[in-house]
Amino acid sequence: MNPQIPEPTQSPTLSPEPIKQVERDSHVTSTPNAADGHNYDPQLRVQLSNEPGVVHATRPIEPQAMEISDELLARHEEAKKRHPDLNLSKGEYVLTKLHRHPIGLFAPVAITAFLMSLLVAFWIMYPVILAESSSSDMPTTATISMIIVPLLLLVGIFGYIAVWVYMRNTFYLTNESVIQEIQHSLFSKHEQTVSLGSIEDVSFRQTGILQTMLNYGTIRLSTEGEETTYRFHYVASPKNQVAMLNNAVESFKNGRPVTGE
Repeated sequence: MNPQIPEPTQSPTLSPEPIKQVERDSHVTSTPNAADGHNYDPQLRVQLSNEPGVVHATRPIEPQAMEISDELLARHEEAKKRHPDLNLSKGEYVLTKLHRHPIGLFAPVAITAFLMSLLVAFWIMYPVILAESSSSDMPTTATISMIIVPLLLLVGIFGYIAVWVYMRNTFYLTNESVIQEIQHSLFSKHEQTVSLGSIEDVSFRQTGILQTMLNYGTIRLSTEGEETTYRFHYVASPKNQVAMLNNAVESFKNGRPVTGE
């Protein structure tokens, strides 16, 4: 007898279910919980600017020029006349100009005065030294005068240059940016410009009894993205200056008028 082979049973045909794509929330399309322009996370702004394949805004080929009021243009022109070396954009004007504290002039002025005093004292006392000396090889008073006078001029010139370089370091706050002019030496200078919208943190630091008593210190600005830090030393009343800068940054980011108060 042949064994009966059971017929294969056909399993019911299963239609493949469509694969559900998981929708991922993008930080580009999601709106911050807070109101527009308020409490905006700086890290989120950096992600928005660096995400590939995302177009945030379209730029026309011929964009229309912004309308600037006559009052703003007048302030801009006045700022350009007062500060011709600054590169100010149209409608930008200077709100505040900060200089370094005079305490930083103590060292160059004191050294210059000390050296000049020594030269003058030696010049005055040399005839007495020459009269009491028994040596005939000592130079005459006229010869010493020909040496000391140029030395006095050189010391005075170097002292003036040191003071000039120190005073040339300035810090500007405009209605759009922060500009820092740094003079390293007589022929070495560079300028740093940071938009108010790129500033993430403004702080100051006072170290030691002298800085606390005379109320001066260092202002520190940190920017978003590259985390660049800018410092301006010997600032008088740094706490008040930092408060003014923080108010300006906050007003700029929230769309309010920027004032130097």
